[in-house]
Amino acid sequence: MRFKRDKYIDLLMYILSQAGYKPSFGKTVLCSILYFIDFNYYELYGQLLTNETYIKSRRGIRPLHFREITQYLIDTHQLFFKKEPYYNRTLHKYYPLIIPDVKFSPEELEIIDSCIDKLANSNAHSITRYAIGDPPIIIADFGEEIDFRYVFSRNEEYSLLTNRFI
Repeated sequence: MRFKRDKYIDLLMYILSQAGYKPSFGKTVLCSILYFIDFNYYELYGQLLTNETYIKSRRGIRPLHFREITQYLIDTHQLFFKKEPYYNRTLHKYYPLIIPDVKFSPEELEIIDSCIDKLANSNAHSITRYAIGDPPIIIADFGEEIDFRYVFSRNEEYSLLTNRFI
């Protein structure tokens, strides 16, 4: 599987343009939404939207290319990064400096927008608590790649296939 860099950049910028302004929306929430978009898309359409690799870490979900892509966007003045206080924590916030050009199909936008609507108001603690219940994450060991094929082991709480046809 080849990583779809341009699609990943488009997705990252779109998510940030839609929800990055929310007070509790930091790096953990962003990475979790990226994960759920890719895995939900795979569950419904049999392919990952960006072909990103996601690693299970003790701090949540770590997209393999996240640091490289965000640094590129910062260096090219498309993204602004700032550490901001949030209660007794520090959020890593990303702000788009350009308006993204949406290049998604209606099917892609349906998945993307539904994940943003469902998860963007979460904070790092609540979204991590939710994510660790998803079977692909449960099955993976810490430091290991999360296998997208386990989306078909999801229960009703996480499965789009189950919920779509009810």
